[in-house]
Amino acid sequence: MQRSFLLAVFLGLLVLAAGPNLLTTSANQSYEVVHGWPTLPKAFALGQTTGVEVNSKNQVVVFHRGARPIIIFEGESGKMIASFGDGLFGSAHGLTVDHNDNIWVTDGRRHTVHKFSPDGKLLMTVGAQDVPGLDGSHFNRPTDVAIAPNGDMYVADGYGNRRIVHLDSSGKFIRDWGTEGDKEGQFVDPHGITLDEAGNVYVADRGNSRIQVFTKEGKFIQQWKSDELGRPWGVDVGSDRLLYVADGGDMNPAPPERNRILKLDLNGKILEAWGSFGSQDGQFWWAHDVAAGDDGAVYVTDVNVGMRVQKFIKP
Repeated sequence: MQRSFLLAVFLGLLVLAAGPNLLTTSANQSYEVVHGWPTLPKAFALGQTTGVEVNSKNQVVVFHRGARPIIIFEGESGKMIASFGDGLFGSAHGLTVDHNDNIWVTDGRRHTVHKFSPDGKLLMTVGAQDVPGLDGSHFNRPTDVAIAPNGDMYVADGYGNRRIVHLDSSGKFIRDWGTEGDKEGQFVDPHGITLDEAGNVYVADRGNSRIQVFTKEGKFIQQWKSDELGRPWGVDVGSDRLLYVADGGDMNPAPPERNRILKLDLNGKILEAWGSFGSQDGQFWWAHDVAAGDDGAVYVTDVNVGMRVQKFIKP
């Protein structure tokens, strides 16, 4: 009895000491894959799928490394309804959709961020194409982008510069933050980025196996890091005010030990998790990005062997 009491006290003190960095799970897997989603035209194949988001019409926008790299699917049926972007990109990477359904993508090889209208017209390019740099008008292999309701953009300038860049809706530089390292506000491969309703910025700091949270001005709020969280590659705050995380696992050694999707509240508590490493339906091989639809469906891209986007729903 005394040993049990002392153990309980010790564990309680451990939780209090860990603070926001300790994540706990309150529920198990409760999503199932939708087999046969999406449907592709004959002779059309997906390449490595790197980005995914859902627009206001419940259409699913996918970025992939192949022909017509930006693709729009009907969310319910999975029918491909539009595709565009041939010849524009060096290496497809991040994708988001803003409140007006404009499509934003990052090109990791050409060091640029592009804005397209919902019907595929190129509206803006930010960054100097094919010219990497570390200032207010250049990126170095940007990985992802998030757009605030007022049009401000937050760019994860991840592979080369290890920073977050905040620009206004015209592309004018406002601020940046971050250097390479593992301290608060530092990054190693800031790989995914998303915003909540309050404008807080959530960064998948992949190289440090954590998620960092900042104010819209770049002030550090908190970080979440645990074995259960794994190595976050992609993040998305859904309309349900929950954070969806793609844990793509460790790239080396291969194959990765983990690959799954997690759902967290905005205090960092893990609510659900599902998936495993593999190439079968419902499994992932380097889960690269995740998006949550207003109807509760969750979409995940595979960047390695899978070369696909999968849809998950509640049974």
